[in-house]
Parts: sequence; structure tokens; C-alpha cells
Amino acid sequence: MKDQFEFDRHQMVEEQIIGRGLRDQRLLSAFESVPRHLFVPQEDRQLAYADGPLPIGLDQTISQPYIVALMTSLLKLEGNERVLEVGTGSGYQAAILSHLAGEVHTIEYLPQLAARAKQLLSGYLNVFCHVGDGSLGWQESAPYDGIIVTAAAPETPQVLLDQLKDDGRLVIPIGRRGYQKLELWTRRGDKFDCDELIEVAFVPLRGEYGW
Repeated sequence: MKDQFEFDRHQMVEEQIIGRGLRDQRLLSAFESVPRHLFVPQEDRQLAYADGPLPIGLDQTISQPYIVALMTSLLKLEGNERVLEVGTGSGYQAAILSHLAGEVHTIEYLPQLAARAKQLLSGYLNVFCHVGDGSLGWQESAPYDGIIVTAAAPETPQVLLDQLKDDGRLVIPIGRRGYQKLELWTRRGDKFDCDELIEVAFVPLRGEYGW
């Protein structure tokens, strides 16, 4: 089965990521390296590299591989950055980020999910797991070169924008339950540029600035 997982992971990269136009070699190497099947429930491991999201319990999901790749690519990481992930979930996104950034902080609202992810991420020495209201960010380690939000908010929390460094980037799904637009925000001094990208469907962000 190990060889099958490796084959499936390579096919995922070739067809779902490269096939949709993402070709950065560091990004592709991260997706080839991280064993996605370890971040999904045992009963769904044969589907781990399929082209879609999967449930991970507690009404949460692990996102479609391409969406993880796209959101990661939008941060334009070079290797030394400090990044915040809001919504640890399975821990897979944080594992990918660990290969691409210098320091990764990830925060999860649900303690049960956070504990499971922390165990899975124990070998990723540049990933720091926190439990709390991710809609407030993680001020203790701010400012960040990049922030990635893996759950949908009704509007972009200003508190997250304020935790960006100058020229820092925030990727977040914004909209109503079940339908959002992926937004890319870039800090320019005291101002913020916003680009609307593709339509997406994420689980709701929990917390003060979520649902």
C-alpha cells in the first residue's frame, strides 16, 4: 500500500496541480513529500489523493489538493518567511507550509482537532500549533509575511490584515455559507489591495469574526 500511496501522490501532483497550471518546483516538491493519506481518517485513506475535499470529523474537511496548492502558491513563499494558518484542521496545510516557509504558526478553534493535528505535525519542527480563536489571528508571533485562512468568513477581519508585514499577503475565502470568493489581500503600508479570484466552498470560520 505504501507504493500505491506514493504512486497516487505523484499522480495527484501531475494531474491536479501541474495539470492546472501550478509549476513552481518548491511547491510541487512539498506536495510530493507530504503523505496526505496520514492526515485523513483511516476509513478514507484510499481516497486521500482524489480530486476533492474529504471529511475529517466534527463537520470539518481537508481541502481539495488543488485548492491547498493554489492558496499556498498565492503567498509566494521563498523559504524564510513567518506564516500564520487560521484553521489547522487536519494539519495537512501546515505540513505543506513547513516545507516552504521558515516558521509556521497554525491555530485551531476546536481542541479535539488541534490535539490530533499537533500529534501528526510533531515531526515538523518549524510548525507551532495553537488552540484559540483564529479569527483574531495570533498576535504573539505577528507580524507575518503571509496568512492563510482555511475557513470562510463573512468579511475579511481587519485584525488579520493588521498582523501582516508590509508587502505581506493574506489569502481568505469570503462570502456566505456554502459559497465564497477566494480573496488575496496585500499590505501596502497602511493600505490594503484586494484581488478577487475563484469561487470556492469552505466550512465556516469559527470565532468572533467568523460565524
